[in-house]
Amino acid sequence: MVAVSIPSEIPGGKFAPERAVSLGEGERWYAVHTLPFGERRAAGQLENQNFRTFLPKRQKTIRHARKLSTIIAPYFPRYLFVALDLHRHRWRSVNGTLGVSSLVMVGERPCPAPHGIVESLVAIADEDGVLQLHSDLKIGAPVRLAAGPFADQLGILDRLDDAGRVRVLLSMFGQQVPVCLSRAHVLPVG
Repeated sequence: MVAVSIPSEIPGGKFAPERAVSLGEGERWYAVHTLPFGERRAAGQLENQNFRTFLPKRQKTIRHARKLSTIIAPYFPRYLFVALDLHRHRWRSVNGTLGVSSLVMVGERPCPAPHGIVESLVAIADEDGVLQLHSDLKIGAPVRLAAGPFADQLGILDRLDDAGRVRVLLSMFGQQVPVCLSRAHVLPVG
């Protein structure tokens, strides 16, 4: 048994960060290429077949009809991960699952994700699978706003607080304008 300290899955495809899970002997994470906009459906169908999946997500601001809204979107569009032991599991059934285009293959065999990559993503995901990439924020460093009316704007991180709020200075109209928002909506640049 290879012990890996990553959050464990709970019913509904969510992860509980407080519980650790171990990948069994021979188990690895494999990338699954899905049909367009089929990530959630594929994950649900694979879970119905007792496969363990991980669909990393992010918050994304979309503009439509002059309105801004923040949605939860896949971090890697058209991809998710499934834990498999190629000698124990019926991995070929993954390719026939609704919403799945195919496993990412090398020749006739699925190609495993490099050790530690998916485990690192799982470790920084919240209970809904949304990646919390803000742990590298430093005061005075450049950041990109990921959501809200100033989405994709670059600024300088001015203040962090323990309540999950940040203050970012944006260059607007020839001056530094402070904008306060949730820490989850700010990404480090670089």
